[in-house]
Amino acid sequence: MGVIKISHSFATQITPDRMFKALIMDSHNICPKLMFSSIKSIEFVEGQGEAGSIKQINFTEASPFKYVRHRIDAIDEEKFTCKHTLIEGDALMDKLEYVTYEVKFEGYGRGGCICKLSSEYKAKEGVEIKEEDIELGKDRAIGMYEVVEAYLLAHPRAYT
Repeated sequence: MGVIKISHSFATQITPDRMFKALIMDSHNICPKLMFSSIKSIEFVEGQGEAGSIKQINFTEASPFKYVRHRIDAIDEEKFTCKHTLIEGDALMDKLEYVTYEVKFEGYGRGGCICKLSSEYKAKEGVEIKEEDIELGKDRAIGMYEVVEAYLLAHPRAYT
């Protein structure tokens, strides 16, 4: 059983609180609206967004995946951090037991922030995973952040 850890960070002109509100607290509303060609809907299967909640993302027919379920492990609205685990869905590709994500938004410069993302990919017994196997998922996650960032830049009063 192997574990691959990947970290990535990038700067944005959006404040940490706005990025956190849009991408973490309200992703179930904003992401299907902004990414309608790939995300059909996002719904809470259990809870309402607090730690222990389970969120299901349903993809459109254009996507190679049908759905994924994430469990929210920890969330801190004051520190702008969230930890969640991909626990179910065809994006695990019969190779992974789970994927854990940690997200943190830190203030940077004059009104911007650094988005720090770390992911831990846990392979199933007897399966070796390679970085190429997880590049698509990583690129999709970063793409979601970029789409929401562009929306927030275009709508400076949203999520204030």
